[in-house]
Parts: sequence; C-alpha cells; structure tokens
Amino acid sequence: MAIGIRKDDQVMVISGKDRGHVGRVIRVLPREGRVMVDGAARAKKHTRPSQQVQQGGIIDTELFIDISNVQLVCKTCDQPTRIGNRGEGEDKVRICRKCEAEI
Repeated sequence: MAIGIRKDDQVMVISGKDRGHVGRVIRVLPREGRVMVDGAARAKKHTRPSQQVQQGGIIDTELFIDISNVQLVCKTCDQPTRIGNRGEGEDKVRICRKCEAEI
C-alpha cells in the first residue's frame, strides 16, 4: 500500500475527537498505516521520578492516528485535499487534486 503522507507534511484530522485539528506529521508508520500528528490525540501518562525522568508527574504524550483519519493540506490552496501523482520524466511528483499544484 502506497502512503502519500510523509514526515513534516501539514495534515488535517478529519475524524475522531480531534476533528478539524491541523498539525505537522511527526512520525509515519507505513506498515501499520498510522501517523503521529503534532498536538492531536494526546493522552496523559503518570510517571515516577527515575534516572531518565528526573521529575515525576502527569505528562502529555502524543498517540498515533490511523492514516485514513488524516488528509493532506495543500500549501497553495490551503485546503485539505487528496493526493495525486504525476510522472515528470524519471521523477514522480505528488500533486493536489483540487488545484493541480505540486506538493
């Protein structure tokens, strides 16, 4: 399965409790079909003080979201869009389906 979303892409969450949130992709797990979006799908984790974490307490951590629940935001038209591919010679380029601009 080809994944059109890459690290550092701007995406919008289209379903779930964080619907409408726009953020940057931090990590992508293509085999599992999941992405981690900055500021979306946060959970509270209770931690004890240890060697790695000097101060314990409640920490907000980000969780993975299914890749079908996010949509890429085009830089030119600034709207969530599907991703298309255009072959230009040897290279394959991602394009916006709404405005046909290169992503």
